[in-house]
Amino acid sequence: MNADDLTPAIPERGRRLAVLDLGYVRLVDWMGDDLSVVNAARASYMKEATTLRAADERLVAYLARHGHLSPFRHATVSLEIKAPLMVARQWFKYRVGGAHTPDSAEFLGMDLPPELAATLEWRGQGDDGGDGYGDLLQARNEASRRYVTLPPEFFVPGTSPATPWRAKPATSKQGSAGPVDDATNAEATARLHELINRSLAHYDWAVGAGISAEQARLFLPAYALHTVWRWTASIQSIAHFLQQRLGADAQDEIQAYARAVSDLVTPLFPHALRALGREPQD
Repeated sequence: MNADDLTPAIPERGRRLAVLDLGYVRLVDWMGDDLSVVNAARASYMKEATTLRAADERLVAYLARHGHLSPFRHATVSLEIKAPLMVARQWFKYRVGGAHTPDSAEFLGMDLPPELAATLEWRGQGDDGGDGYGDLLQARNEASRRYVTLPPEFFVPGTSPATPWRAKPATSKQGSAGPVDDATNAEATARLHELINRSLAHYDWAVGAGISAEQARLFLPAYALHTVWRWTASIQSIAHFLQQRLGADAQDEIQAYARAVSDLVTPLFPHALRALGREPQD
């Protein structure tokens, strides 16, 4: 058996991995491969390779080890994710492996006049930074219940052994410990089901009464509600996400999604992700 036999098979576009009860991560598309990183790094020498060699693999590792990260932004992946809102909001607390604001012009490799450079400066939190110039190296577009009436779906812990209700930790203000006892688990699941059923009744009443969908959704328990979004990000960004969310101290639910992201993306960029995972970059 040679080394090529150990390389994970490249997944097909559209491959979807189930996560938790109703969630998933789906591979929409990607641009580039490990060789894209190599060729971006050698652009200053006007060099370009057509096959990945052992020397190129060492170069990828060197780039990551010494913080030369711009070549990793020449390769991107687009994913579709369905997850509870509590996971979706936590997903974007960590943006990317380095701040992309306010020096966006530097990342674009341009010398801009002051009046134009000012328009690219960071002006607020969020994907668009308030003025459409937030994070230029990743994007998120989410399904909107203002425009489509999606059937409300909810994540309910305790319905399977894989997703139990967890106890609060004894020595920390955040995170969780092991599963609660069976009686508490069953009671919590029943209470959440009761809340969801009552909320759905209120939601259906509001829609039936002619209230707009964008306001009727206020009756739905938000953090358990599933949402769907597209995420397109550089390999540097995805590596940073995996470093943060595959750790043992990350919330269990987002760890499950991070494992699915890793399973889909690692076969596409095995050397780049391995190199970026050695030494997390600030």
